[in-house]
Amino acid sequence: MAEEVLSKKEIISIIARVAALSAMSYFTMKWLLDAIDPARKQQLQAKERAQKLLKSLGVSPNIKLTNHEMMVASNLVEPSSIQVSWDDIAGLESVIEELRETVILPIKESDLFAHSKLTKAPRGVLLHGPPGCGKTMIAKATAKEAGARFINLDVSQITDKWYGESQKLATAVFTLAAKLSPCIIFIDEIDSLLRSRDSHDHEATAMVKAQFMQMWDGLETSIDATVVVMGATNRPKDVDKAILRRMPATFHIGLPDIHQRKSILKQILEMEAVSHDLDYVQLSKLTQGFSGSDLREACRTASVYRMRELMASMAKNEISSEEATLRDIFNGDMIKAVAKLKESKVHCGTVSQLDLD
Repeated sequence: MAEEVLSKKEIISIIARVAALSAMSYFTMKWLLDAIDPARKQQLQAKERAQKLLKSLGVSPNIKLTNHEMMVASNLVEPSSIQVSWDDIAGLESVIEELRETVILPIKESDLFAHSKLTKAPRGVLLHGPPGCGKTMIAKATAKEAGARFINLDVSQITDKWYGESQKLATAVFTLAAKLSPCIIFIDEIDSLLRSRDSHDHEATAMVKAQFMQMWDGLETSIDATVVVMGATNRPKDVDKAILRRMPATFHIGLPDIHQRKSILKQILEMEAVSHDLDYVQLSKLTQGFSGSDLREACRTASVYRMRELMASMAKNEISSEEATLRDIFNGDMIKAVAKLKESKVHCGTVSQLDLD
C-alpha cells in the first residue's frame, strides 16, 4: 500500500515537472520571438487599440474583422474626437463650400440622392498645394462635418517585411472601410505611397500599388458602401497618373492672398490679448508669400516676445510673481516676428527674397 502511495506521488511530481518545463519553454519561445520580431508586440498593441476604437465608435460586434483589418482599424479616428472644424479654417470659404456640396452632402444625405449615381460622393479627392496651407486640416474637418468614420492611414502600417503581407494589408484598408461605411480614408503625403511607377520599382512596392488600385476600383461595384479616398500632397506631379484618374475631385490649396492672410491672422489672434494698434492690413501686406502655418508661427513668435519681457522683469525683481501678467501683443511685436521669419525662410532656402517682397 505504501508503495502504491509513493508511486502516485512520483507521478504527480513528474506531471508538475513537465508542466513547469512546458511553461518555461513557452515563455522562453515567446521572449525569443519578441526579440527576433519586435513588430509582433506592436501588432498586439495595435489590435488592442483597434478593439477600443471600434467599441467607442459603436461598431456592431456582429461585424467580424480579420487580423489584417484589425491592424488597419488601429488608425481609426472618431469624428467627435476631431478637434478641427470649418470654424478653424480661414480664407478657404470657396473650397469649403465646394467640399460641402461634393463630398459631405452625398454622404450625409445618401438616402435623398440614392436614385442618382451622379450625385454620389466621389471615390477620390485630392488636395494639393504648397506645404502649410491647411490640406490636412481640411481633410479632418471634412470627416467631422460628414460624420463619417475616418481612417488616418499610416503608410508604415501597410508595409511589411514578410512577402505578401503588404498586399493583404492594402486589401484590408478597403474591406474595412466598406464594412464601416460611410468612411473616409485619408493618406497624407500620398506621393510617398502612390508615386509614379517605373521599371526600377521594387517588386513588392509595385504589387502593393497594383493591389491598392485594384481594390479601389472594386468600390464601384459595391452599391451600399460609401468610401472616399482623400489624399494630400505638395507634389502632385509625382503621384501616379492612374491614381490621379481615380481622384476626380481635385482642389488646389494655394498660398493665401492678401485678403486670406488678413482672415487667417484674425482667426489665429481671435482668442489672444492684442493691442488696439494691431494693423491687420499692414501685416497682411508684409506677409506676402507666407503660408497659414507661417502666419501661425509669426503670431507665436510675437507672443514669445511679451513673455520674454515679463520673465526679464521678474528676474530683475521689478515685479513679483503675484503681479506678473502678460501684456497685449503689439503691432511692433508682429512686425519684428514677421521680419525674423522672413530672414529664416531666406537663409533656409525655402523661398527667395523676391518671393517675399
